[in-house]
Amino acid sequence: MTAISPLAPATFPQLPVVKGVKLGAFEAKIRYKGRPDLLVAELAPGTTVAGVYTRSLTASAPVLWCREAQGLGTARVLVVNSGNANAFTGALGVASVKRTVDKAAEVFGCDPREVFVASTGTIGVPLPDEKITGTLPDAPAALKEEAWAEAARAIMTTDTFPKAATRTARIGDTTVTINGIAKGSGMIAPDMATMLSYVFTDAAIPAEVLQEMLTKGCDKSFNCITVDSDTSTSDTLMLFATGQADHPKVSSAKDGLLRDFRKKLDEVLLELAHLVVKDGEGATKFVTIKVTGAAGAKPAKRIALAIANSPLVKTAVAGEDANWGRVVMAVGKAGEKADRDRLSIRMGGVQVAKNGQVVPDYDETPVEAHFKGTDILIEVDVGVGSGKATVWTCDLTHGYIEINGAYRT
Repeated sequence: MTAISPLAPATFPQLPVVKGVKLGAFEAKIRYKGRPDLLVAELAPGTTVAGVYTRSLTASAPVLWCREAQGLGTARVLVVNSGNANAFTGALGVASVKRTVDKAAEVFGCDPREVFVASTGTIGVPLPDEKITGTLPDAPAALKEEAWAEAARAIMTTDTFPKAATRTARIGDTTVTINGIAKGSGMIAPDMATMLSYVFTDAAIPAEVLQEMLTKGCDKSFNCITVDSDTSTSDTLMLFATGQADHPKVSSAKDGLLRDFRKKLDEVLLELAHLVVKDGEGATKFVTIKVTGAAGAKPAKRIALAIANSPLVKTAVAGEDANWGRVVMAVGKAGEKADRDRLSIRMGGVQVAKNGQVVPDYDETPVEAHFKGTDILIEVDVGVGSGKATVWTCDLTHGYIEINGAYRT
């Protein structure tokens, strides 16, 4: 068992009940023994749904199903297994999804298109879905409103700790709850969302409004993190609104009534994304990279990700070496406009380079001290415009090799 990440929170947060959501974690023995590996959640009738999914061209069968089923706009059941990704499994994977969906629809009495499924784990191995369908009939009686910690643990693979976040928000005079859980540790460079993450609220919000808010929130959170530059076949982020809260009707994502809800949803998404990075395989440091002065927001983000994904930058951070030359290298390879002679770099708030060269009388002592901590800040101004972006990553240690070298054994 991998040691818990040194960046892990001290405790799992106390998540309140979300009216209209019941969850359960089950030991289906898909791959793991002696631990839950199946999450089942039942949602109140009329629950609306939004989702963003991987843009990988080798997307898994569950992702393909969820994209299609989401067209109905409502959800009643969520079934997630760990230990097997049901990806690159061809027709077998599609048939596996269908059997799981049909069984869940039968057990919970709903339209199959209201059943959403996900799988995470080893790619290319047929999913023994009979272990899932055999567990489902006993699931309804075992579901609880409070089982958030169990649910978060059931979807873990190489994760070293369960991940969750919660906020309350006001819609008019009504308080609504937003709870989220996530899993992710390796194969993290989302191209839409993150590995697996599920957010639930008791608010009553139309599906199209949920979708707009989720997409925008994702772009500022999950789409701004990276552990190893690898985008998963199974990346899924979903938002469910059970409609159990009694608040004024909303019909647009820009509705002023949703101002606080949008803010709190974004906070939940960002906190979950940060937790994924803090559980990066072998991670010992959480790294924030801020790029300013770029030709636009998108170029700024591409430059920031070039820095964040650089093995040389990440190993320098791991070795507590304030090697700012590696940052210069990463900026140059990003393929975006940057003025070499106006480039400026700060590390830990200390000016390291300015106007394309090291600052006079540069003293590396405070920067070295900063790199010995667990929260690292690298700021770069590329000197060509006003575009800016922030991304988050972790260091690259030998632990990453150990975890991934032994993953299938």
